[in-house]
Amino acid sequence: MARIAVVTGGTRGIGEGICLALQQQGCKVVANYGGNDEKARQFTDRTGIAAYKFDVGDHEATIAGCARIVDDIGPIDIVVNNAGITRDGVLHKMSWDDWNEVMRINLGGCFNMAKAAFPGMRDRKWGRIVNIGSVNGQAGQYGQVNYAAAKSGIHGFTKALAQEGAKYGVTVNAIAPGYIDTDMVAAVPDAVLEKIIQKIPVGRLGHADEIARGVAFFCAEEATFVTGATLSINGGQHMY
Repeated sequence: MARIAVVTGGTRGIGEGICLALQQQGCKVVANYGGNDEKARQFTDRTGIAAYKFDVGDHEATIAGCARIVDDIGPIDIVVNNAGITRDGVLHKMSWDDWNEVMRINLGGCFNMAKAAFPGMRDRKWGRIVNIGSVNGQAGQYGQVNYAAAKSGIHGFTKALAQEGAKYGVTVNAIAPGYIDTDMVAAVPDAVLEKIIQKIPVGRLGHADEIARGVAFFCAEEATFVTGATLSINGGQHMY
């Protein structure tokens, strides 16, 4: 029977690439999204993957959304916490709302999805949770104290939850993408983006499918012995 995978922020960009990779791997994939109904409809028409709308930063909405998925499709075996937003600005100009909204969705979404799905994975003695961090959570980035803090928190969350899940057959890993050719990165001013690319040793932005292949590896049946790991896919921009 196919594993059921839920990918948050799954209807665009990196999330769509992850959905397609897991679908190709034989999973029954469900995409979560938070806002754009038209984009979600286009995604489902294009891929045949069902899209469920709920705010992963809202605890009760996430619990209810995952319960709907379980009722409609079946128990959740795989969670990919990909949903994320930016509200960039230097600290002295950053509002509390800018800070809180990024933390609520980017980091809180990981907690909420895990609370919804982890108990069932533990009971069934099999599960995969993959959290999408960031090179900026590893190295920091000017004007992103909120985003860098949330993504850094994801890496710590991954290591801690991996220890809880290991004896139950539930692995928890993270991917730390560098700068990927998505709508989020497209919003960066050209002059700034040019300077970023100059710092990437391979000399280009990454592609969504390159991140997706890493996620597919972590979700594979054969990846039982890999947990608490972070895979950096950043073109050599940050090495440690």
